[in-house]
Amino acid sequence: MNRLKAIYILFIALCPLTVAAQNRQSTSRADECITIFNDVMRQVDVNYVDTLNYEVLTETAINAMLKKIDPYTVYFPKKNDRDLRMMTTGKYGGIGSVIQQRPLVKANGEDKKGEKELGTFIVNPYEGKPAQRAGVLAGDRILSVDGVSTKGQSVSEVSNNLRGVPGTTVVLKIEREGEAKPFTVEIEREDIHMEPVTYSAVFTADSLSAPVGYIAFGEFTEHSAQDFSNTLDDLYYNKGARSLVIDLRNNGGGIIDEALQLVNLFVDRDQKIVETRGKTARSNSVYRTRNNPRYKDLPLVVLVNKNSASASEIVAGSLQDLNRAKLIGQRTFGKGLVQNVRPVAYGGHLKVTTSKYYLPSGRCIQAIDYSERQKGKELKKDTAGGILPDIVMGDSAKVDICYSLYINNYFFDYATRYRRQHESIADPVEFQLTDADINDFCAFLDERKFNYETETSKFFEDMIKMARHEDIDSTTLNKLEELKPMLQPDFREAIHRNIDEVKEMLGNEIVLRYYYQRGQAAYQLRFDDEFKRALQELKGK
Repeated sequence: MNRLKAIYILFIALCPLTVAAQNRQSTSRADECITIFNDVMRQVDVNYVDTLNYEVLTETAINAMLKKIDPYTVYFPKKNDRDLRMMTTGKYGGIGSVIQQRPLVKANGEDKKGEKELGTFIVNPYEGKPAQRAGVLAGDRILSVDGVSTKGQSVSEVSNNLRGVPGTTVVLKIEREGEAKPFTVEIEREDIHMEPVTYSAVFTADSLSAPVGYIAFGEFTEHSAQDFSNTLDDLYYNKGARSLVIDLRNNGGGIIDEALQLVNLFVDRDQKIVETRGKTARSNSVYRTRNNPRYKDLPLVVLVNKNSASASEIVAGSLQDLNRAKLIGQRTFGKGLVQNVRPVAYGGHLKVTTSKYYLPSGRCIQAIDYSERQKGKELKKDTAGGILPDIVMGDSAKVDICYSLYINNYFFDYATRYRRQHESIADPVEFQLTDADINDFCAFLDERKFNYETETSKFFEDMIKMARHEDIDSTTLNKLEELKPMLQPDFREAIHRNIDEVKEMLGNEIVLRYYYQRGQAAYQLRFDDEFKRALQELKGK
């Protein structure tokens, strides 16, 4: 026993020395690599034939290095401080709109694909923000910003020109369908804050024993938990909700303390919610609830999907581990890496991964092969990470005519025209497209010379081309050619085969034009199978 005890004591004594030696070895390797990089930079500086932009070279080298580590460790030079601010606070100085680039359309309805000329369009002006108040509409094309043409500029370049110091003005030259000439709009930039609660409502039905509250929560930024709490108070005390659906689908996460405060509304004080484990002592933390819960017994259902990540996974996973909520949807993203922002030289910042998240049960949120998850690939069960819901509902997306209409912007463009031709529409919970609307949409597709080409028909055409080059007899080739018309569907027939989905997606785009994001959210819930399942789960509670 004495011998074993002596060995144990010696082992404990040597551990710090071993760790210290490993740290020195790691530091030594890093110093060696930095020396190599500096020497290469000096050699290039002295010997390269042309003048170089060292700032661009350095940023490129840093970004390439960080890309090898993980997708979340990112360098922000001083010039990109506002991007860092937007990420952590949800605020930025701008006009409050989403923009998109897409091929321009000729007068005869054909895309200018041969010319590959892209236009920059307003996709989504946020309600109550400067762009919307100034009269900017979805579908407007931005020709110039402060007199500088957007032609040849990327989306990020145009976006950077739209953003700026709150209180300053920006002048847009706009082209709008139905207007004879382009016109200018002067907009004063504001400190744009994206509301974390994107939609809330109370639902009643004969099948429900009590009203059900619903909160769609978009992001965990500063004070977002307080916004959630205020919304819940209104639903409970003013509108009579006695159970709650929390919608975290497409919530990419954010500040961990905001997630902790949200969970604390529903679970006991001093309950461990999440733990972080990293390389250094300061990276290891246990996060516990600090207050007594205000809604300890409120029945909960949480909706998640493959785009629910980070802080939203902490909320969903901890509520699941503590048997406090039932989860419905798809396996979450599996982003269990913790980032902290560190200052670096000359005013820049480094957002660096310092640890991993572990839930109360001890499971790690992080998907082992995050690079494959980033590509949208399905992972093996033992590498999947994320949170598996109690009730898994598959993604119902399918490749049909709706896919073609969506990716080619036909829903978007028709909604733009519809808004110009109709001054108002019914409330989002009542609005429905009529048969006349669908016929008009088909006429619009005719005008745009829409050619519905399925992936099957493309594959078949390629097969025939290959057959011509191979030793296939003419009789067989003729029979294959005879089959081609059968694989070229009529788009009207395809629309009527998928009429419910067409009406849903087209109606969704039209509602956005009149009622903006909140109206669109109300409309979408009418078709939401996961939300309907959540109501079933809360039916008797």
